[in-house]
Amino acid sequence: MVKRKTNFVCQSCGASFSKWNGKCENCGEWNTLVEQVGAEETGKNAVSQGRLSGKILDSVSINDIIPSDSSARLLTGFKDLDAVLGGGFLQGSVSLLTGQPGIGKSTLLMQICSKISEEHPVLYISGEESAGQVKLRAERLGASSDKLNFASSTSGNDIAKTIESGEFKFVVVDSIQTLSLAELTSAPGNVSQVTNCGNLIIRAAKTSDTAVVIVGHVTKDGTLAGPKVLEHLVDVVINFEGDRYGGFKTVRAIKNRFGSTMEVAIFEMGQLGLAEVKDPSAALLAERQNTDGSIILSTLEGNRPLLVEIQALATTSSFGYPKRACSGFDINRLNLLIAVLERRTKLKLSDLDIFINVVGGIKVQDSAADLAVCLAIASAVAKRKLSEKYVVFGEVGLGGEIRSAFRPDQRISEAKKLGFTHAIAPATVKDPFVLPVKDLRNTLIKYMNH
Repeated sequence: MVKRKTNFVCQSCGASFSKWNGKCENCGEWNTLVEQVGAEETGKNAVSQGRLSGKILDSVSINDIIPSDSSARLLTGFKDLDAVLGGGFLQGSVSLLTGQPGIGKSTLLMQICSKISEEHPVLYISGEESAGQVKLRAERLGASSDKLNFASSTSGNDIAKTIESGEFKFVVVDSIQTLSLAELTSAPGNVSQVTNCGNLIIRAAKTSDTAVVIVGHVTKDGTLAGPKVLEHLVDVVINFEGDRYGGFKTVRAIKNRFGSTMEVAIFEMGQLGLAEVKDPSAALLAERQNTDGSIILSTLEGNRPLLVEIQALATTSSFGYPKRACSGFDINRLNLLIAVLERRTKLKLSDLDIFINVVGGIKVQDSAADLAVCLAIASAVAKRKLSEKYVVFGEVGLGGEIRSAFRPDQRISEAKKLGFTHAIAPATVKDPFVLPVKDLRNTLIKYMNH
C-alpha cells in the first residue's frame, strides 16, 4: 500500500524534509526548499526484514568482453572540438554542454548537427524555442540537410521514447531544465525533474546506441544549475567559456570517459557562426603596443600553448582604501601577489589602485602566470618597459621565489614560433632560450631598469 505525502526538497542538494525551513540543514543554502508531492513506500524496513526483490547477476570474464568500436564516432566538423571529445561523439554516449546564456551553445550545436546530418539522421529537440526561431538560425548557418529534423517538446517521457526508437544517430536536447515527467508533480527545473529526466534520457541513449547532447543552464556563479548528480550520470561534461559579447571562446571537457580532459578548442564568433581559431597567439598579439605595464605570458590552455598579453595599470588612489580589480585573472590571486611584491621587494603599492587585464577575453587559470602579473605591475608602477622580444612564465611563492612551470618546452616552442628571442622563466628550465631567474626581487632589479 502506498500513501502520498508532502515533502520539501532542496533545489541545491536534493535533500528531502518533512517540513519547510528557511535554510537547508544539509547544504546550508537559504530559500531552496520547494514543496513536492510524492509517493513513499510504507515498507521502509524491508532491508532489515530481509524482504528484498532481485536476482543473482550474470557475470562474464573480463577477457571475454568485446569493447565497443571506438572508430564509430560522429565527427563534429571542428578538428579541435573532436580532440576535446576524444575523437568525436561516441555512439551511445551522453554529453552535457553548459555555458552562460548567449555565449553560443545553440549556434555551436546547430553547426555540429549540420555536419553530422550530411551522413546520419539527426534530431534537434528544443523546449525553449519555436520551430521558426530554429529555422532562422539554421538558414543563417547554412544547415539545410534533409536528414536534419526538428521537434519542440518539454516532455521527458516523449523525448526518451523518441530516442529509444533508434531512428536518429545524433540527438540534441535543449535544455534539460525545461523538461518534466508526467509522473512527477514538481515544476520543470527542480532537482527531482532534472535528475529523473536525465536518467530516462541516458537509459534511452544506451539502449538505442544513440549519441545524445544535453544542454544545461548555469547559475550566476558559472556552475551547472540543478543537482550535481547530473554531471556524474553523463559520460562527458563540456564547458563553454568566454565573453558572450566578443573575444575568444573556449570549449573544454571537465569530465570525459572516452578521452583526455586536457584538450581545448578555441572559437571566435562570426557572421556565419563559430569558427576555430587556428593561431590564437598571433591573433591575440596582433594589436599589442609595447608600453609600460604590458607583459607577454606564455601559458597553457589544456595541452595547448598560448601567448597572451597581460596588462597592468597603477594609479594613485583617491580614497583611503586602494582598489584592486582584474579581468581574466583571479582577484584573490592578485591580492596575494601584490602582498608578495610589497613584502619581498621595495615597491610601495599600498596607496595605488591596481588593475589587471588579460587581453582577448581569455581567462587565465595557470599558476605560471604569477611572474607575468608581478612584472606587469612593477612595469606599470616604475613606468619602465620590458623588451618586446621577451616572454614570461613562472609561479611565484610567498617567499618571492620563482618556482617551476608545467610543460616549459611547449611554452618555449610557441614563443620561438612567433619570433620571440628569450623567455624570463624559472632557473630549473635548462634551455639556451631561457633567461633564468630565482627570486622576484633580483628579477625586477635586472630586467626593470630599462
